[in-house]
Amino acid sequence: MLFILVQVFVLDKIHVHQMVTPYIYFLFILWLPFKMQRTLLMLCAFALGFALDSFRHQPGFHTAACVLIAYIKPFLVNMLIPQEGSDTNYEEPSIKSMGGLMPYFIFISILSLLHNAWLFFLEAWQFGNIWYFLLKTLLSTAISILLIMIAELLFVRKQKFRTNTI
Repeated sequence: MLFILVQVFVLDKIHVHQMVTPYIYFLFILWLPFKMQRTLLMLCAFALGFALDSFRHQPGFHTAACVLIAYIKPFLVNMLIPQEGSDTNYEEPSIKSMGGLMPYFIFISILSLLHNAWLFFLEAWQFGNIWYFLLKTLLSTAISILLIMIAELLFVRKQKFRTNTI
């Protein structure tokens, strides 16, 4: 709920430029546990997107973007972390659990780019001016990544290290 409130009452009020739309609310999906069942993950994403769409009175744009990144997230985690890697030792994605800054940066960058590209495509229902679409997507993604990295540094989450011992 905190992510929705920050998005609606803080970030949506900031007007940097018409090309830049800062989004951070989907960080909730990125921080969900590795081992969460895909169905539950997608239901959480649906609820998050639907909540934001309700505040903005939009017909499901954020819902669709959230469900897309929730669907892609497990595939991306499997590609970025070896099978015997951190996802078996840690419960949720972070810089520490993903094996360093670069894998985590790639993880948030790809999902942020997918979220913003799908959202802006749905809002326009066409590519129209392809340069406007690409520039808005890239600039908004850059700002979102910056905000996510700041949030990662500000909100230190206790990482539960799981061992094979009982």
